Amino acid sequence: MARLFNRGARNLSDSSYPEISQSNDTKVPNDVEAYNDESASIEVNSYDSTGVKRGLKDRHISLIALAGIIGPGILVGAGITLRTGGPLALLIAVILIGIVAFSIMVSLGEIISIYPSGNGFATLARRFHSNSLGAVSGYNYVIVWFCVLSNEYNTLSSIMRYWDVDEKIPLYGYILIFWVFFECFQLLGVSAFGEAEYWLALIKIFGLIAYYIFSIIYISGGIKGRPAFGFHYWNDPGALTHGFRGVASVFTYVSTFFSGVEGISSTVSETKNPSRAIPRAIRQTVFRIIFIYLFIAIFYGATVPSNDPNLLASERALKSPIGIAIVNAGWNGGTHLVNAFILITCLSAVNSSIYIGSRTLTHLSSEGLAPRIIAWKNKRGVPVVAVTLMNLLGLLSIMNMSTGAANAFTYIVNISGVAVFIVWGIISYTHIRVRSAWKKQGFDLSQLPYRTRLFPWIAWFGLAANVFLGLVQGWTTLSPFVAGDFVDAYILLPFAVVIYVVTGLVKGFSVVDLHTIDLDEGRRLDLDEATVTDPDDKIPWFKRFWKEF
Repeated sequence: MARLFNRGARNLSDSSYPEISQSNDTKVPNDVEAYNDESASIEVNSYDSTGVKRGLKDRHISLIALAGIIGPGILVGAGITLRTGGPLALLIAVILIGIVAFSIMVSLGEIISIYPSGNGFATLARRFHSNSLGAVSGYNYVIVWFCVLSNEYNTLSSIMRYWDVDEKIPLYGYILIFWVFFECFQLLGVSAFGEAEYWLALIKIFGLIAYYIFSIIYISGGIKGRPAFGFHYWNDPGALTHGFRGVASVFTYVSTFFSGVEGISSTVSETKNPSRAIPRAIRQTVFRIIFIYLFIAIFYGATVPSNDPNLLASERALKSPIGIAIVNAGWNGGTHLVNAFILITCLSAVNSSIYIGSRTLTHLSSEGLAPRIIAWKNKRGVPVVAVTLMNLLGLLSIMNMSTGAANAFTYIVNISGVAVFIVWGIISYTHIRVRSAWKKQGFDLSQLPYRTRLFPWIAWFGLAANVFLGLVQGWTTLSPFVAGDFVDAYILLPFAVVIYVVTGLVKGFSVVDLHTIDLDEGRRLDLDEATVTDPDDKIPWFKRFWKEF
């Protein structure tokens, strides 16, 4: 089995990463060399240590961080949580998971801003703990994204089938058409990906703003023939549909809505100026949680009753709470507009899923935790094999043909939900390990491009919360006991143990000594010249306060 992996990957007791060659045999220097040599040319530093090109600009990172996570999950899947738990259950779950997500992003921002290479947290879990923990993190993250990808192919095909009233093209035909399109687009390179995500993110932001404005007007009686009703649906049919059980049952769904907030870490190795772009993107997490998740939870509960029969429709992609609210307001043709908006978000979500998943596979391969062929890249620095493999995993969406879109979504959520908690828990634990290493070796924390004053409690909170959620997220399957649902809810917990043990058998079970690990390795300069900033005593107090987070 060991022959399948790259034996050139460094031993954990060694402090140097292997130098990876590109497909055109151009040697890429180790990042620490570029970091220590300020005269290194921009051309040399245009590729990271695995050979992928650093082509994402600051504006790309900011918009990807702000709106890249807006996808069919939160726009459509939230209708299931509204029906299952009620508006209060949805709001509670969003607030609680939002707090956990914020803690994760604070921890993530600190560790990837100083070490902007590799697959972010998976690489750092490997580097600051063990090969086994890095593999658990990386492979669970791949599972998250191929499940998301499958769901989005599923949604795309359902929307197209809705418009194809004569059913001239079979369901699998639409899936294959989109599959070929995204395969070709991803091969254009990271710059094309970043530019597409930038403009799609702007469309998504304006779309949500339009829905928020509509919701305020609708519940305030601003639509002719529709009286003001405010938060009437919180009283009838009620704020909770199944009591505390309903609240507990929506946590897995809501966690999948938030999966992707940590995806910014997958862009760091292809970011030109990580010390500027990453801290800015991390601080936007608060705005994302409020603007996207909290407002959607509030307005969904205000504009759509939890017992609306349309929420029970089998074609989940066509029954977004946004579309239901617009139709209930009197515009029957609004469904087409909402479906077009969801289609745009799906295009963005598929694009991001393939990108993040393929880069995760690439770095697993370059670190000797996956077959070496997966890390092969073309002259544009695109990991062709990883992109194709990730896209092929998305064909799981063809299960839609036999199970239906709604059932397919449920299966996918159950498979991926606990993976989110596993990944997030490892991020918090890695943050603790990184800080511990800096303390043991006497490094000055002022060297961190982004540093939170909330450490250590925020990291320990994130770790404890994700362990708790990972263990209890499937408790509703115990009474009454449903074997299939129980397996779906918990299958990834033993799977994570299997990954840890198998990787340990192949690569060794040694754990990194934090006293001797090379803390300069992986640090690099921004490609663009850094702008001179004012000293703290000249920065307004509210900006200084914001920087603390």
